[in-house]
Amino acid sequence: MQSTGQGWLSDDAFRQVVAHTPLVSLDFVVTNARGEWLLGQRVNRPAQGSWFVPGGRVRKNETLDAAAQRLTMDELGQATELAGMRFLGVFQHFYADSMLDPELSTHYVVLAYQLRLEPALETLPRQQHGGYRWWPPHAIAHDETVHANTRAYLPPVPS
Repeated sequence: MQSTGQGWLSDDAFRQVVAHTPLVSLDFVVTNARGEWLLGQRVNRPAQGSWFVPGGRVRKNETLDAAAQRLTMDELGQATELAGMRFLGVFQHFYADSMLDPELSTHYVVLAYQLRLEPALETLPRQQHGGYRWWPPHAIAHDETVHANTRAYLPPVPS
């Protein structure tokens, strides 16, 4: 059995989970004082190459707050509690590929949160995102390089 670096499942076991169940994850819409969003360009599947918000999977037996603190440390370089964030809602993300297999689809149930934070872009971790940018929401709405699942976090346009 190979280790995935997941910390708790072999590649084969994780492949079976992805093949048969949805994954639970947290996504973070990080905004600065100007209302811009922090997006990173994904280096891994799924959504590889797309601009995406930071986030990640919740582990079994991990509370949502513990997951938020772990993920914000891993993705943003500083642990942040859920109590300091605004809940945006529950979303579903469907991908044709997965991190382990380009032929295996992935289904995420995502709890999205918004938080204000202004990390220095050059200090952000590079395991999941190769580069980072601050994006004004109007640019996110119209740029096809921003993944549709990230654009779904934008507030609805009034009609």
